[in-house]
Amino acid sequence: MAVANLPHQTCIPLPSESGSKHPDHEAHLSLVPIHIVTNASQLPVEFLYPSSERQLVIGFDCEGVDLCRYGTLCIMQLAFPDAIYLVDAIQGGKVLIKACKPALESTYITKVIHDCKRDSEALYFQFGIKLHNVVDTQIAYYLIEEQQGRKRLPDDYISFVDLLADPRYCGISYFEKKEVRTLLREDPKFWTYRPLSELMIRAAADDVRFLPFIYHKLMEKLNERSLWQLAVRGSLYCRCFCISDNEYADWPSIPSIPDNLIGEGNAPELEILSVLDVPPGKMGCIIGRKGSSILSIKESCHAEILIGGAKGPPDKVFIIGPVKQVRKAEAILRGRMLGSAF
Repeated sequence: MAVANLPHQTCIPLPSESGSKHPDHEAHLSLVPIHIVTNASQLPVEFLYPSSERQLVIGFDCEGVDLCRYGTLCIMQLAFPDAIYLVDAIQGGKVLIKACKPALESTYITKVIHDCKRDSEALYFQFGIKLHNVVDTQIAYYLIEEQQGRKRLPDDYISFVDLLADPRYCGISYFEKKEVRTLLREDPKFWTYRPLSELMIRAAADDVRFLPFIYHKLMEKLNERSLWQLAVRGSLYCRCFCISDNEYADWPSIPSIPDNLIGEGNAPELEILSVLDVPPGKMGCIIGRKGSSILSIKESCHAEILIGGAKGPPDKVFIIGPVKQVRKAEAILRGRMLGSAF
């Protein structure tokens, strides 16, 4: 007798209600279905047609081959409180991904993601989508660290696995991620194969199912100043690698400094993104031997300095941070470009 295929399922941790006390993490788990989406009609109406009356917070991630401007986006994962949707870009094609454009650009849907830069770049150049209203958990983590007086070291980026393992935010060990990384090194086309294997479905769901819970834990700890910085930096990181001739003129505006922060007498400085062109043969002057030059620049400026690297763009440096620190970094970088490579 034929046995019907059982629906794919996983567990999503839900934030406890205000005032409740649950020492056991397992008590918060909710069993939800995993839907493999090949047609937009399979997605929730409230996602496809964003509305101020039904604002959403969802976990969000993308998987692909060399995900960037030129790589292939294969799956887009969406984590809702009652289900996970794996949007199959291979089977559904551009029509399916573009049906998600209003949601991905909407102010009414908060997309919780860990490190948005390359996902945003792929969406922009491959589908014309300007990812907007993200909460980047990597940014949020370091804002909380700064609030608590801990200084971040240059090039110290917390991984999703490490964030997940932190008992303050989730306290879950994600051992399977290592297995998937090994498979990706052995076969970079891992995410292109169809039908999706059990491992692929499980791994894709695992990358988003904890994000809404982590979001609530992070938001509890962020003060008003940090919340503004989180919104600003999320906007700047989304557009970081999405360079075009119009200098981001068609992107949503960057959140302005709230009046309540201006009135405190210690208002935060505006934060900006600057893109420096590097002349041919001069990137070595910036990076230095074994990265020593770029590291010293990062240590002297309170700004994020990013280089395209292997995924590109190879001839530009991106600087994100308070205006004065960005201008300081620009001056130092231009000085290095005038010097010798080593």
